[in-house]
Amino acid sequence: MGSSSPLVKPASASGQSTSSSTNSPQNRSWWARSWPLALSVALGAAGGTFTWLKPETHSLDYAVCSANRTIYTVDSDLPNVQCIFVHDTLISDTGDLEDITLRWRDRWWSEIPLASVIRLPWPFNFLEPSPRVINIPPDSIVVPGLTDAHAHVLHYGFKMNLNLEDCTSVDDVLSHLKAYVIAHPDILGDPTRWIEGMGWDQNKWPGAQYPHANDFDREPLLRGRRISLTRIDGHACWVSNRVLQLIAPLPKEDIDGGLIIRDEHGKPTGIFVDNAMDLIPSQPFSETRAMEYFTRATSDALAVGLTSVHDAFSVPEEIHFYKKLSETQQLPLRLYLMGSVNSDDYWGGQIPRLIQHGFGGRLTVRSVKLFVDGALGSFGAALLEPYSDNPSTSGIMRLRPEALAKLVKEFSTDGWQINIHCIGDRANHVVLDIYDDMLANASFSIDALRPRIEHAQILTLDDIKRIGKLGVIPSVQPTHATSDMWYAEDRLGPKRIKGAYAYRALLNASPTRVLPLGSDFPVEGINPLLGFYAAVSRLSVTGDSPHGPGGWYPSERLTRAEALKGMTLDAAYASFSEDILGSLSIGKKADFVVLDRDIMTVPIEDILSAKVTATVIDGEVVYGNI
Repeated sequence: MGSSSPLVKPASASGQSTSSSTNSPQNRSWWARSWPLALSVALGAAGGTFTWLKPETHSLDYAVCSANRTIYTVDSDLPNVQCIFVHDTLISDTGDLEDITLRWRDRWWSEIPLASVIRLPWPFNFLEPSPRVINIPPDSIVVPGLTDAHAHVLHYGFKMNLNLEDCTSVDDVLSHLKAYVIAHPDILGDPTRWIEGMGWDQNKWPGAQYPHANDFDREPLLRGRRISLTRIDGHACWVSNRVLQLIAPLPKEDIDGGLIIRDEHGKPTGIFVDNAMDLIPSQPFSETRAMEYFTRATSDALAVGLTSVHDAFSVPEEIHFYKKLSETQQLPLRLYLMGSVNSDDYWGGQIPRLIQHGFGGRLTVRSVKLFVDGALGSFGAALLEPYSDNPSTSGIMRLRPEALAKLVKEFSTDGWQINIHCIGDRANHVVLDIYDDMLANASFSIDALRPRIEHAQILTLDDIKRIGKLGVIPSVQPTHATSDMWYAEDRLGPKRIKGAYAYRALLNASPTRVLPLGSDFPVEGINPLLGFYAAVSRLSVTGDSPHGPGGWYPSERLTRAEALKGMTLDAAYASFSEDILGSLSIGKKADFVVLDRDIMTVPIEDILSAKVTATVIDGEVVYGNI
């Protein structure tokens, strides 16, 4: 093999290796006398370099570690890891702390001039830098940043201004309104000021009947005032007699795609459903008010672990507001906007196309929102057959099928993702017919377009199979199931209910196994754990259901892993961002959440007790601390 030097030194005459002989008393004495000199030489060789041995690119590096390996990555290759490593705004490494540290040191030294000369050998390598390590408490976990795949940001702020969700009767609403007026002297002293609120739900009240404009006049402080209250689902509005006077005369015929509720004499009762709501005056858009609503919504969102929100109804004025804001400051979280204009004609030119826009690239506009029907709670969901508890109606189609087909083709040709609101089985059927025809054309790619049906709430069993076959993405809200379960079967009957809120069936039908989850806040609560809990339990927050503690149609439950994926990686896929978001994988954005307990393993009843201790976006803590 030639005469090259051996890699291992030969043994000494005593039979011990040279390295072992350093442990003899004589050699230990020599080492005790010599190590200060050796250290000085080593440090001298560094020549004061420790003032510049700290590359600025690594100044903010840190690792987040869990001794119990309860970092849930939603990465199928490494589903659980001990640590994730954050460099700048990205996840740069994952795995065990020892391995991550070695790799980090190698990268650190690779940026040092003459590293091969000055890198210290053992035993001086204790002087080498180590990354900052943050150990989470033993009971805590880390998950990817949570996404709400269907929500309404500014509407949330609006609702919180006068929230009527907890009202249990008309009288309760009147009491809330009276207290609100008294608490706002500017409104108290000016009867021309509008009183606007949101959240009432007649299905929670005795008799479950719509309220009446006359109800407001029973309270002297409210009589003669301009009052407009939006139903919890946003698909109906209850107004006062003063508002009816302001908008008179009303059309004698029903509005196309909407409904004016009238009494037995044909007189409007003050309830307007879906497209008929356009008759009610609204305050002009105000950036000041929008900022107030936005600040409240994003503050609450970060506190519950949301790092991204898909806003499911953004009109041009709102998109301009977000665009302007993103260009002057970094948005507090990521926004994926669905542009919307109330028109049967193509309106794609009225909204900008923005991809990772603004400071930090947190704003994207590449999708549009279309509406086909209304909501089940207000009898607006378009059904193939009449409502079981109201045979006089089959719901409302807000857009004619031919007009919808034209818009879908135009937006698809122009490269927009199309997200269509469909609640009832007729609405879903019509939309799937349109996609069936369009996708038969080879020029349209399902992966390039990634069309979504928002809600996909009630489908025939055949259409559940068809939505999967076509590759259309169903975007669902698990808390809708647990909110509606108390009346949904009465409204739909025992046959149709089999295809309603069928999340397991929809996921099983998906060829990509994608089922993005959202809340529809402010229709439901903003906390994503409410949706997680509903998806895996099919129970109310009190642990009950019409079918008892086992859950409402429990065969439609998701597993905890599926639910977590639905609000992380699946939501990212549904917004074309799976390459940068949705899992704690190397190269993706450092968006993650620390929870104080393991929602993946605790008893079902303990899930909603979990609290967010930190929300991190782009590696920066934006809520709490770690």
